[in-house]
Amino acid sequence: MATFPELYLGAQREFDRAMQRNLAGLGYFATSRPTLGATAKDVLIERGTMRLYHYHARTDEIYRVPVLLVMATTNRGYIFDMIPGQSLVEYLLDAGFDVFMLDWEAPRIDERRLSLESYVLDFLPAAVARVAEETGEPDVSLIGYCFGGVLSLLWAALAPDGVLANLVTFTTPVDFSAMEMFQNWADKRFFDVDSLVEAFGNCPGDYLYTAFDMLRPAARPAQHLRVLDRIDDEAFVKSFRMFDRWNTDTLPLAGEYFRQMVKLLLWDNRLLHGTLSVGGMPIDPQRITAPFLHIAAQHDHIVPTRASAPLIDMVGSADKREIMLKGGHVSVVAGPNAVHRMWPALVQWLETRST
Repeated sequence: MATFPELYLGAQREFDRAMQRNLAGLGYFATSRPTLGATAKDVLIERGTMRLYHYHARTDEIYRVPVLLVMATTNRGYIFDMIPGQSLVEYLLDAGFDVFMLDWEAPRIDERRLSLESYVLDFLPAAVARVAEETGEPDVSLIGYCFGGVLSLLWAALAPDGVLANLVTFTTPVDFSAMEMFQNWADKRFFDVDSLVEAFGNCPGDYLYTAFDMLRPAARPAQHLRVLDRIDDEAFVKSFRMFDRWNTDTLPLAGEYFRQMVKLLLWDNRLLHGTLSVGGMPIDPQRITAPFLHIAAQHDHIVPTRASAPLIDMVGSADKREIMLKGGHVSVVAGPNAVHRMWPALVQWLETRST
């Protein structure tokens, strides 16, 4: 049986821990969210929804072939550049690469007519041309994340010879029938995409955020419970706040572009079936001959592995590889899992193909 001094010391420890948790909780609500995407950079293009960044070099020697990161149009690009030590941009710079990023702002109401053609035949070529102008190099390594990977794939299938040095995609869907939750959400029997676009002009970001949240409806409450349970764990709380900020920072999509995504990809699955055209030009990934790398996440709930599995065979490159890594849709590109697994694999692959 415990003695009174032992009981007293135990109670004091619990009281001290409770006080520390309360103070940590007050700090959580009193402090601002972390500053993300702070790696030094210049803005090369600022046009409507489009932003092209050039990051400042961090090494004296750089690889000849520049790298252009292409962000998905639903989220902001600072997932590539969270904080020092957890920034893919920083990691690539330290490895000796000249890094650019094509990022997006919310489309204005007067940009509701932007289409798939706007992104594939205007924004991406403009970014590639500006990178060539800035570096003096004729070719570029394109790295696309999620739907940024789809846009990169479509552009690569139409790109002039000699412009694309390497193509890398992360968690990029090509079989949209395998994205079952999105199929249910956009079931053509019930979902009137034309009425939505006509009513709102652009597809609201909150609408898309809710759709992503529905993929794992219990995940958000569970995350907040974990934060409460570990409120005195500074590193855990800091990491949660970083990713929570990015997850909730969902962008609206231009109306016509959203309509095409639903009808051409989710409903007709034209990319997989080889019947997709952009600006009247047929998309044939077999035309892509540059070295190709696809990185998939084993536990991806947004782009299930079945949705990206056909991609490696669709691309015509002789030098091509798929890497399947543990992790989810976000953790495969950012956070401790990415730092130790994906980033080194990406740099190792690029190094031998960027001279």
